[in-house]
Amino acid sequence: MTYLLAGRWTTSYYNRENIGPSFSPKVPPAKHLKSMQNYLQQATSLYLKQHAQQPVHWQLWSESTLAEAVLADRPIFLSIGYSGSHWCQVMSRESFSDAVTANVLNQHFCCIKVDREERPDLDKVYLSAMQLLTQHGGGWPLNLFLDPKTLLPFFAGTYFPAQTQNGQPGFADLLMRLFEAYDKKREELTNQGDKLSNTLQQLSPPALDPELTDTALINACRDGLAERFDSAEGGFGQSMKFAMPGSIDRLIKHWAYLRRNNAADKNALEMVMTTLTQIARGGVFDHLGGGFFRYAQDRQWRIPHFEKVLYDNAQLLSVYAQATKLGGDALFEDALITTVDWLMREMRDYAGGFYASQDGASLGQRGRHYLWRREQAKKLLDDDAYLLIETLYALDKPASVDNHWILHRRDSYRSVIERLSMTQQTGDALLSEARRRLLDERAQRTPPITDKKILSGWNGLLITGLCDAFDALGNEAWLVTAQEIADFLRTQCWSGKHLSVCWQDGQTTGPAYLDDYADVLQGLLSLLSHRWRESDASFAKGLADAAIALFYDNDNGGFYFTPADQPALIFKPKPSFDEALPPGNAILTQALLKLGKLLGNTTYLDAATNTLHWARAVMERYPANHCGLITALQSSAEDQTVVLRGPVDTMAQWRDQLMGGYRPWLNVYCMPYDIEGPTPDYLPGLVSTATRSVVTAFMFSDGRPSQPISDLAELEQTLGIA
Repeated sequence: MTYLLAGRWTTSYYNRENIGPSFSPKVPPAKHLKSMQNYLQQATSLYLKQHAQQPVHWQLWSESTLAEAVLADRPIFLSIGYSGSHWCQVMSRESFSDAVTANVLNQHFCCIKVDREERPDLDKVYLSAMQLLTQHGGGWPLNLFLDPKTLLPFFAGTYFPAQTQNGQPGFADLLMRLFEAYDKKREELTNQGDKLSNTLQQLSPPALDPELTDTALINACRDGLAERFDSAEGGFGQSMKFAMPGSIDRLIKHWAYLRRNNAADKNALEMVMTTLTQIARGGVFDHLGGGFFRYAQDRQWRIPHFEKVLYDNAQLLSVYAQATKLGGDALFEDALITTVDWLMREMRDYAGGFYASQDGASLGQRGRHYLWRREQAKKLLDDDAYLLIETLYALDKPASVDNHWILHRRDSYRSVIERLSMTQQTGDALLSEARRRLLDERAQRTPPITDKKILSGWNGLLITGLCDAFDALGNEAWLVTAQEIADFLRTQCWSGKHLSVCWQDGQTTGPAYLDDYADVLQGLLSLLSHRWRESDASFAKGLADAAIALFYDNDNGGFYFTPADQPALIFKPKPSFDEALPPGNAILTQALLKLGKLLGNTTYLDAATNTLHWARAVMERYPANHCGLITALQSSAEDQTVVLRGPVDTMAQWRDQLMGGYRPWLNVYCMPYDIEGPTPDYLPGLVSTATRSVVTAFMFSDGRPSQPISDLAELEQTLGIA
């Protein structure tokens, strides 16, 4: 596919051969815009506030802004980013704060600035459009130039340098060329837009009958992940490393389901354990303050991109908890405990929700808050403590970041204390005190900037992560925190019919999207499987009903990313691929399967089944890119749901017995008799006092409930775990 304009200057319509190096277009100024000021001052978003004092006349994306651009016949300059993006900050400083560049933008364009975390719909739609235009991957800042009438981009790219580089014009010069193209080549741009629109409409895969068996597809996903696996250093790929918790989750579940059926795949488990060990030892984990950084810039996980994001940490809590349940591991337990401590200490809002992210920059230097010099550590510690820290965290090796050290472990803790001839007790005491002193010293430094928006979906992921961490280590406070997040989302972000995408400073921002509904629903189901609360059950049912009403494609199956009651964009994405965030179609399918079996609701089960049918063709084409949906596929066939009724304490004992070890296919809910919220229709309505005094179990499978079971041993035998 070839377009007139693309994000790479060398492939665009205007190049040096066409225009010449001294091109100076004489174009008339665009028609006057009424909104001749920067309108970001009142925004709650940190990212938008960072642009509020710039000379660019930034507007918010709104119907009135778009209508004004049409009336003025101005092309729209749409710039999408987020507060923690390094290149967003660079372009903001170089170009958007420059008076000359701002003047060009203000004279010829309608300039719209968007926080991608508040408007993931715009980000997803225009990222896809940019990738089609440029035939390259995207990134942020995501910058596009749109026809105001169709809102289709005619030019797109990411970071544009302020000055001419490698034959690419500086940003101000580029702006003039693009305005001239819009002014004089309108018919060509319209034709290009029509082609782009047609291509965008074809992005959603059709529903096709399967060509592979379920088992073959599940194995193909596992094999695809194995091909990408770095056996030496863990993780997937050979250079820059993201943790990819969705891939780790799929592999550990793949191993567990096989083991349940008396089969084995030690290599799948080895991929999980190697990856989690290397991450927890690496510089990508904050060994003093807790929490995981966004990604590693090197193969060995040593040098992080210094940014912590809530959704990464929420998902990593889940996979570390799953691995911990397979057997005690001090490294994994430490990662869980310190990460939750960091979340509680630095990321929690007074209202109960958790903030979005922490920027990696401090005083203008990336990572400055986290870096050390040897002499700084020596001054804080006695000789034995420093020797342990130096050996354990590689301070005796060459500096890793700008003549500074980022703490990372080379070897296991046990091997280090043995090498230093320390006892376990002595080493533990020295390490604990040394880490405390170093963290106290670090706390005196200028902290990284925290983006204090509270995003519904990311908090939903954290509910699940905290529940899983509670399962692994039994810290009751973590479960209470998860319940408090659910209460916050229900009271602050849920209207009873609609969920809000974001809350900050007492205000909600816009409607939520598919991922938000899916992640919060999944989190509520995790909570319900630990402690039944009527408020959580009612909230879960309301979310499920709203998600089907707002997002479900009744004709083809699957769920659109944007709600049906919001203005249409240039196309309606139906995401299925695994990304940094799990796709809403995958998580919602998993959640509807669980809720459908719990309540005996065939509407939920049918929507989940139809979604798997819709996504089957693309799952078979790219198995390793659909870990979430393949987990849903496996769950649909093999998962078991058990509802317990009876005295609370005795039900808890039964649940603990049933859920011992790691059994991801088993969902157990303890449902007291004295609740008023939604309960399964298949449960008996009238129950005697004698029946209430003992535990009774019901299994739901094959679309119908079992007969009541009142003996734990019989239930274990029926479930195949005796």
